[in-house]
Amino acid sequence: MFSALELTLVLLSAAVLGVVAFRMLHLPPMLGYLLVGILLGPHGFGLAEENQTTHTLAEFGVVFLMFSIGLEFSLPKLSSMRRTVFGLGMAQVLVTIIAVMGFAWLLAYLLPQFADISWQGAFAIGGALAMSSTAIVSKMLTERLELESEHGRRIISVLLFQDLAVVPLLILVPALGNPGKQLMATLAWAALKATFVLVLLLFFGQRMMRSWFRIVVKRRSQELFMLNLLLITLGAAWITEKAGLSLALGAFVAGMLISETEYKHQVEEDIKPFRDVLLGLFFITVGMLLNVSLVFKHGWLVLGLLAIVIVLKFSLITGLAKLFGASTGVAIRTGLGLAQAGEFGFVLLNQAGNLHLMDPLLVQVVLASMVLSMLAAPFILAKSDVIAMKLAANEWMMQSLALTQIATRTMSTQKHVIIAGFGRTGQSLAKVFEEERIPYHALDLDPDRVQEAQRAGAQVSYGDAARRESLMAAGIHRAAAMVITYASTPSALKVLHFTQELAPNMPVIVRSHDDSDLDRLRAAGATEVVPELFEASLMLASHALVQLGVPLRRVVHRVQAARDKRYASLRGYFHGASDAPDDAEQMQIRMHSVVLNEKAHAIGKSLGELNLSEFGTDVTAVRRGTARVEPVPGTLLQSGDIVVLRGSGESVALAEGRMLKG
Repeated sequence: MFSALELTLVLLSAAVLGVVAFRMLHLPPMLGYLLVGILLGPHGFGLAEENQTTHTLAEFGVVFLMFSIGLEFSLPKLSSMRRTVFGLGMAQVLVTIIAVMGFAWLLAYLLPQFADISWQGAFAIGGALAMSSTAIVSKMLTERLELESEHGRRIISVLLFQDLAVVPLLILVPALGNPGKQLMATLAWAALKATFVLVLLLFFGQRMMRSWFRIVVKRRSQELFMLNLLLITLGAAWITEKAGLSLALGAFVAGMLISETEYKHQVEEDIKPFRDVLLGLFFITVGMLLNVSLVFKHGWLVLGLLAIVIVLKFSLITGLAKLFGASTGVAIRTGLGLAQAGEFGFVLLNQAGNLHLMDPLLVQVVLASMVLSMLAAPFILAKSDVIAMKLAANEWMMQSLALTQIATRTMSTQKHVIIAGFGRTGQSLAKVFEEERIPYHALDLDPDRVQEAQRAGAQVSYGDAARRESLMAAGIHRAAAMVITYASTPSALKVLHFTQELAPNMPVIVRSHDDSDLDRLRAAGATEVVPELFEASLMLASHALVQLGVPLRRVVHRVQAARDKRYASLRGYFHGASDAPDDAEQMQIRMHSVVLNEKAHAIGKSLGELNLSEFGTDVTAVRRGTARVEPVPGTLLQSGDIVVLRGSGESVALAEGRMLKG
């Protein structure tokens, strides 16, 4: 058997490979963790087993997830979404639990081998299946730019209530394990303890949290800030555990308390590494629970239950969304987005299994169907538009009406500017156009924003600029230019693709965050790309130069020269330990200084001979002592020279290798 270190290495290696594979397939990494657990667990290759250590660490993953969810539950946010959160969300959870309990009893009647399903077990299954995957759905909605769409808002509202509902469910399910006569007393005692602990944490914690954080922050120590964050999270979890409640409840309350402070965003960033790693371990342990041989043996039952769960949840949520005022198309998309199982469903099912509330075979079948539903979720969401079109008789009409409204507003407009995105940047741009009497028409996916702006007289319509039909309705063939005001490269590339197809000669100005995608956007057809980090640097520099007495004409000339050269002089920077790495780090332009020692291959050779441009690398400077040598092809390099390279991480590494080793 493996030692603790060997087991850790096996799990880490498999997790890395699994996450890489699922990232390459553009699927949520969580599914990779599940697959790793299935393969390595006692029912797979048997390389790892669920023990008390992995169970405790996995529980910490749930703790940090609940803490992160608590950070999102600010009272103002809940108040603004109260109708959908506490209306549609509450109805979805309650109706799903009731429907699943009814179906469980029917299943017990039709299949005698499951006849021992008690109402407590049926309730636990209902609570587990009422959950949907916040991690998968929010990621998919973000990638599809649908978070602010009508169905996106409904989906997020229901997910918010599901996350809230987990708190009482984590208290209720363990209480159901007590004998019938003690159940009401147990529930009443749990409710009393929960009320006391919550009042204690919320009342005293609210008063102390902001003041305590100020004391910690004034010490200006990142290490102390992180230690304090872990202390608060685990301390609150410990308090609720000692009260006989769940660890997750305390973490959730701690997150809620911090969400009311100005340190919320810093806390979110700092907690991510702990949350993601431990949550990954949680999903690995969930995968370990799945008995693959048993699932294959009862494959028809697993697939049947999978189909029933998806169809049942889809039908219930679609009907409820219609009942709460959604159009048929929006209701269908909402149902499709929430038809899968969720992360906390595994927690509730695991609790029910440990308390022996249901047959172990039933636990395995339900677990397998939940895992498969989550595997299917990205594919269902990707096809949601096609499914909505086929199922909703009036969906084509509704979309045609929306496009007709856009076309009606732009029909008499010539030589106008199409603004993609009407957020803060788009609205500021529109004000400038209005002052210059330049006609424009904006497209935005936030219905509330569009309605507010239309009332104020702004030329904006609800529509997706990344769709060919929307661009045609906005009069792209008559437009003078287009401006993409949001910094999303995937969406901008879609818009550029259709623009090149419909109006290839029309200038398109694109906003980007930095220079990492500048070349891709230019190659896709962008006339100008405006990296906001570079523009901020230029504005800071121009104000500083003016304050230092440099003539304004010279400052303007310098700024314009940087823009004319496509920010060439500003691209790339020296990376440090404080620069957070990301998935695309190796592709980003960076600066790197290489010191040539006496054994370096490049000594006595010219830059032209070395041909570093072969790797896509530029030499921006050569330092020789205190002097600066012009980096021309004929420059001969000497021992002690410092060569400054600019290029992607990979190309810079190759160029450095050639200079030092040949």
